[in-house]
Amino acid sequence: MTNDVAVLDELNWDDPRTVRFGVGEIPVGADAIRRVCHSRAASGYPQRERLATLVTTFEHDFAVTNIVSRRLADGPIGRETKSLAPLPEPGWRIVSAHVSLTSPGALIDR
Repeated sequence: MTNDVAVLDELNWDDPRTVRFGVGEIPVGADAIRRVCHSRAASGYPQRERLATLVTTFEHDFAVTNIVSRRLADGPIGRETKSLAPLPEPGWRIVSAHVSLTSPGALIDR
């Protein structure tokens, strides 16, 4: 939620097949994702309030996380999905991510 690029660099799978579909960018590969995250950190990142966190695991083989948040400054609802896989080294890593925004009045039904 704070765009800590050191943590993001560590958590993303360092592989050219890693994908992150962002709100305004589509970096493919760990190097491209790093460039986007580092450039965004330099320009500032919108503060957000977390509204919901959902984690689904499939035994020890795969996990999906979903976070719903609201941008504090202007109100759009953010949606973030990450697919994680346990890798031999260095362990669980994000292999695919998708981030999108919707209107401030989007319904969250739980």
